[in-house]
Amino acid sequence: MTSWAVDDAGVVRLPDGRLIRGRGLRRPRGEAPAPEFAVYLLGRDPRVADWPYRWVRWPDFRLPASTEDAVDALREAHARAASERVEIACGGGVGRTGTALAVLAVMSGVPADAAVEWVRTNYHPRAVETRRQRAWIATVASSLS
Repeated sequence: MTSWAVDDAGVVRLPDGRLIRGRGLRRPRGEAPAPEFAVYLLGRDPRVADWPYRWVRWPDFRLPASTEDAVDALREAHARAASERVEIACGGGVGRTGTALAVLAVMSGVPADAAVEWVRTNYHPRAVETRRQRAWIATVASSLS
């Protein structure tokens, strides 16, 4: 089993013990190891050749083009994080990444109404940037149960 180090930048421990790294692609990777799988939340496919990834079409400050595709990618990320280094990333690493991490937190046992606060406490204080992103988390969470 490979995983992130808890002190790697952007790494959060979900309530079920899985470690996931949130990241902004506009910032350098630094010393952290490369992911073994990634979900990129961007308006355009990043065309990464170095590791497997899923691209979710998700323009900045908006919602994913397909909720079904986004949830499927996040389910895969959650499953793979049990034994692999998984990274969730958007351009800045705050809004879309925070929204995705909040959904992963719900998948890991955080109540839907506490997911935004959880991700702001455990990942980034400004995670989940818009009201629409908060509403999307609630909608997705209700479909997970």
